[in-house]
Amino acid sequence: MTRLLGCDFSSSPSARKSIVLAWGAWRDKRLVLESLQSCVSLDEFEQALHTPGPWVGGFDLPFGLPRELVVALNWPLAWTACIQHYASLSREQIRDTFKAFCDRRPVGSKFAHRSTDMPAGSSPSMKWVNPPVAYMLHAGVPRMLQAGLDFPGLHPGDDQRVALEAYPGWLARQLVGSRSYKSDDKTKQTPERLIARKDILQALVSGQVGVTLYLRPAQHDALVADASGDKLDAVLCMVQAAIAQQRHEAGHKPYGLPADMDALEGWIIGV
Repeated sequence: MTRLLGCDFSSSPSARKSIVLAWGAWRDKRLVLESLQSCVSLDEFEQALHTPGPWVGGFDLPFGLPRELVVALNWPLAWTACIQHYASLSREQIRDTFKAFCDRRPVGSKFAHRSTDMPAGSSPSMKWVNPPVAYMLHAGVPRMLQAGLDFPGLHPGDDQRVALEAYPGWLARQLVGSRSYKSDDKTKQTPERLIARKDILQALVSGQVGVTLYLRPAQHDALVADASGDKLDAVLCMVQAAIAQQRHEAGHKPYGLPADMDALEGWIIGV
């Protein structure tokens, strides 16, 4: 039985802001949330990646950099070599290099974007602040590569542990539009955002996305109560992984990713 994994990632995990893993499995044609796991360090995250398969995981962090950026910086154009080069840099080097790139560009188009960013509504993967997704890529993907995961369309690995790029914000927008459902700022943890989390879960358990999620009452309450949205985001990533797995098994290989996906940039599943 193939398990499903959803990961809400942090580039600097701690007890206050951990990496959250949602583990699930198919039972009676429903996607059952089995457990939520917190990783308070990157070492704990790397350890979790060695959980025996088969499993398919959706990870909320970018898997690649924009081709335009990589070409301009004269970095390796093969994905694995590019990630290895990127991993060799410090965060300060990344920030200074990317800032210099942006400073040379006109207002309104400072950042380079991947092809998947615009349709997904995701932040450019070279962005180092608010949110620092460039650091997320730097902290996460090299460890995932080192752990031997399989990156469909990007890098072959252990096909019993499959890594796909997910983006919970994209799926949430399919369910509640532009309504905000989370905030790390306690002053913005409003009743409206709580209601939005309830509405997202109601849509998932009623099967609106083609996958029917099953939650125990205590799990439902915990997801609603987490105003940061980290636990819900992990579950949304798990659902995205489940949809991708269904597409893969239905013959839309690999995992519903586009046939013309840029093998340097990667792609967000479902988009």
